[in-house]
Amino acid sequence: MKTSFNLSDFPLWTALVTPFDTQNNVDFDTLARLVEEQVAANNGILLLGSTGEGLALTLDEQKHIVEFVCDLSPTVPLMVAVGGINLQAQLDWVSYCNDLPIHAFLLGTPLYAKPGVVGQTHWFDALLSATSLPCMLYNVPGRSAVAIAPQVLSNLQHHDNLWALKEASGDISKFEAFRKAAPNVAVYSGDDGLIPYFAQAGAAGLVSVASNAWPQQTAEFVRRSLAGTFPNLFTTWTDAVHSLFEVASPVPVKVLMHQQGRLVTPNLRPPLTHLELNNTVALSAANDTILAWN
Repeated sequence: MKTSFNLSDFPLWTALVTPFDTQNNVDFDTLARLVEEQVAANNGILLLGSTGEGLALTLDEQKHIVEFVCDLSPTVPLMVAVGGINLQAQLDWVSYCNDLPIHAFLLGTPLYAKPGVVGQTHWFDALLSATSLPCMLYNVPGRSAVAIAPQVLSNLQHHDNLWALKEASGDISKFEAFRKAAPNVAVYSGDDGLIPYFAQAGAAGLVSVASNAWPQQTAEFVRRSLAGTFPNLFTTWTDAVHSLFEVASPVPVKVLMHQQGRLVTPNLRPPLTHLELNNTVALSAANDTILAWN
């Protein structure tokens, strides 16, 4: 039976990494432990996002991961990413997930094609219509090569299940434009380092990479940011977060979690590799600093 959650009670969502073993297969024992850590911190869990290397996994692996985590019955909500370029394939994925005890979808912009306002509206309209679950749209032009226009959000407001937007363009003015275009849609920061700024602008929370490495500490920082009580920690947090993005994410966070003893390997699926990160001094220093908070 699916547990009901008020999603607004979860200001932090962890874009969970996908752990791999020495044969580069999904490490389900470690995955279970990572889920337990997020539950202990009361963080919502996003599966198969870019941090989870969702598009580098086979469809069978994607299904196994979602089913496995659902079977753990975590006492926090589960969100599943939807992303690619083939609309019918994404609709099939949504249909499959609709029958599982998940609580929300993250809907990414189509990759590579770079559609405009009309094409984006049609894409999201089809996906939103395929489910009754709350949906968070994902604006990440650095990965998708196209930005969601505020007009798209305005065009989709008739969907009752358009719950939120993950804004990861790094542009605070774009954040404000989204809020103006769709006042009833919650906007979450998709950039760990910008949550203090976005919080002041009215953000509902954060979808985080950092909370993989620091579940409790990131949750506390988000709470303080939203409450406006972060000033003494802001510079420390920003410096630490920068170390997680020295090369393409999730390379640094998986390297750090391996150093922490929480991942059996730092392995990623090609074309990403932990060998991109040659120097881990900044990561180690950031880890020592953040863990000293508690």
